[in-house]
Amino acid sequence: MRKLKLHGFNNLTKTLSFNIYDIAFAQTAAHTSEYIEYIDEVYNADRLTAILNDVANIIGATILNTARQDYDPQGASVTMLISEEPVASELLSNTEAPGPLPEAVVVHLDKSHITVHTYPESHPDHGISTFRVDIDVSTCGRISPLKALNYLIHTFESDIVILDYRVRGFTRDVRGKKHFIDHRIDSIQNFLSRDTREQYQMIDVNVYQENMFHTKMMLKEIDLDDYLFGISKDEMSEAQQHKIHRQVKKEMLEMFYGRNMSRSAK
Repeated sequence: MRKLKLHGFNNLTKTLSFNIYDIAFAQTAAHTSEYIEYIDEVYNADRLTAILNDVANIIGATILNTARQDYDPQGASVTMLISEEPVASELLSNTEAPGPLPEAVVVHLDKSHITVHTYPESHPDHGISTFRVDIDVSTCGRISPLKALNYLIHTFESDIVILDYRVRGFTRDVRGKKHFIDHRIDSIQNFLSRDTREQYQMIDVNVYQENMFHTKMMLKEIDLDDYLFGISKDEMSEAQQHKIHRQVKKEMLEMFYGRNMSRSAK
């Protein structure tokens, strides 16, 4: 899309909202408690603040204020007010191309914000525990939150990702014409790196005339050892491994499709 010559400030609001899910199997009640405590410590308010600092840096924003809180018995929240950074325009790109991965990150919003909330929880009977992260990045001006996608997906080692992106409002060019979006986007998937697209099964639901874009992602391959907490699959019979693999897969499918499935679902 050709660069717009605007009349005053860019009044478009670009909002990226997504849920990230991590799944684990803890065989005993003690292991379940240990998993919840582990997740709560690894993703405490300080760690989440550092992650959001990187997000602000990636999208080219300046942090104005940060509020953080750890909760009892578990969970944490961080909210940042941010403003657009007056940097060279070539550093801020909204083109359909992947943003950086975590190791490539080198805190650059007024009227804008980034928030994160965590939700560790566990199944009361079946040993399944889940860790959900809700993240919202809302920006006004030239900058778009889409460039932070790869960083966040890799940082949280996500099993399931549910993404929503919407551009709201309008801005005017110097001739007074309204523009309801200022960058090209056909799919959120185009902002993901190739290795991410290859790892995940993805579904799009896009409403182009409303500038609304939705993508669901689920890991294609499951290595059971990556999901076991407090035990390894070498300590289990093949029948136990198969049963737990089926439980983990069922949990993923229910999150991906947003509905409960029968016990026989695989």
